[in-house]
Amino acid sequence: MTRPRNGGDLAVETLIALGARTAFGIPGQHALGLFDALQARPEVRFVSSRVENNAAFAADGHARLTGEVTPLLVSTGPGALLTLASLQESAAASAPVLCISSQVPTEGLGGARKGFLHELPDQPGVARGVVKSVHTVRRAAQIPSAIEAAWRSAAAAPAGPVWVEIPQDVLLAPAGVPEVAPGGVDGTPAPLRPRPELIEEAARLLDGARRPVVLAGGGVSRAGAQEALLRLAERLQAPVACTFGGKDAFPWEHPLSLQSWLEDRHTTDYLEAADVLLVVGSGLGELSSNYHTMAPRGRVVQIEADLGKLESNIPALAVHADAAAALEALAGKVAARERSARAEAEAAEVKAKVAARLAGQDLDTEQRVLAAVRDALPDGAPSYWDMTILAYWAWSAWDPRGGAVHSAQGTGGLGYGLPAALGAAAVHDGPVLAVSGDGGAMYGIAELATARQHDLDVTWLIVDDGGYGILREYMNGAFGRASHTELTRPDFTALASSFGVPAVRTTVERLADDLKSALAAPGPSVVVLPALLRMFAPTHRD
Repeated sequence: MTRPRNGGDLAVETLIALGARTAFGIPGQHALGLFDALQARPEVRFVSSRVENNAAFAADGHARLTGEVTPLLVSTGPGALLTLASLQESAAASAPVLCISSQVPTEGLGGARKGFLHELPDQPGVARGVVKSVHTVRRAAQIPSAIEAAWRSAAAAPAGPVWVEIPQDVLLAPAGVPEVAPGGVDGTPAPLRPRPELIEEAARLLDGARRPVVLAGGGVSRAGAQEALLRLAERLQAPVACTFGGKDAFPWEHPLSLQSWLEDRHTTDYLEAADVLLVVGSGLGELSSNYHTMAPRGRVVQIEADLGKLESNIPALAVHADAAAALEALAGKVAARERSARAEAEAAEVKAKVAARLAGQDLDTEQRVLAAVRDALPDGAPSYWDMTILAYWAWSAWDPRGGAVHSAQGTGGLGYGLPAALGAAAVHDGPVLAVSGDGGAMYGIAELATARQHDLDVTWLIVDDGGYGILREYMNGAFGRASHTELTRPDFTALASSFGVPAVRTTVERLADDLKSALAAPGPSVVVLPALLRMFAPTHRD
């Protein structure tokens, strides 16, 4: 049956014209016009999840890997609300997710008529506290412009999730306007360039520094500014530490690399001692500042795309700019220095102190497990980590080796690993690794059906320690005992097999080989490691 073009068609046409080729979500009663339109357009691959928050995590994982605005399509009320915890993570991580939510028919808006299924008194208002911008549609002809504006908002530095709301009857109403043509909409944001006088002053400070140091955050990675940072660091002979969200911002084994041991006072002390500390692409939040204990004694230059994060925690010369534009400008301004044996020796000394601290904590099993995972994952392959003890280790100790490293450390919610990895696998050519604990795994277990249905190449490592391991450690540390952290859980291998997903139960000794085999096999797989891992104890100021 051929039907007239409607608002749903306009929405899908606009997404295609803006460049969308993959979308995530779950159908719902008020959004059926949108999904019927999507069915008729094979240009967009739709990956259907089992729970809306997991669909939002999948869109987040896709957006982080590609840097592209990624559509998330959900229905009204419960469906929309379930995305919000995941979109909060996208906001913290600057992931450009474009959520299109349906709404009750327009006759039910504003309290004119009550009792619609899934009705919320103020659905856009609920979203406003989470997303970067909200765009409401009340007529079909408004759809292309609203989605175009939302796309531009999501992509503009700092990137982030946005919300478009379209009522059910508008999605089903006649389009009333011609088909959206390629090139008819443009979601390209204006570049966020630094002000010249700020670059001049930053270059003056850095050139005058005897011991410059760089702290590189996730903004460097998101901007694709790694090469510019490398040039600048080498010209300045400045050691570089990377935040947990910017682990691939600087080469891990470079002589000037301090790596990512930000929860260690040895690293914090070194950052504090710089006469000029360049912080780029980081708001110096809780984790990046070693829980707000870092107190630089020299000048700080902060380059940050999020205006609200500039000088929000530490006074600085504040440069509001995209990291790539600012680093390119600085690299062209500062004077080149001779290779500094002192700077390289200091970076090596910091790493040696960290290694010596770990060697005294009886953490051989934990380091063997992380090394086995690193050995098994091919260089360049992306990994997605849930909030679990092994992920906490990876924040500090994982060598990216050219692969994107993503976790839910922006807001710390459970359940991120598997669905985000599925989102990446929808576009990545090759294996993707997801890592969860048994507690976090239960949040996303239904997405094994998604993995199987769409034949996504994700290997899911579940470290089964019988409960919420990190919370167990926190409670034992704070109270001398843990409560409500122990969990009944399924036989994960049997459960995965029931979805048609190959699964193996492994040991610390077999982990590298079993994980390599799983990653080498196409399609989804599960590796379960029963192990009780411990966190390292960070050093603190005396």
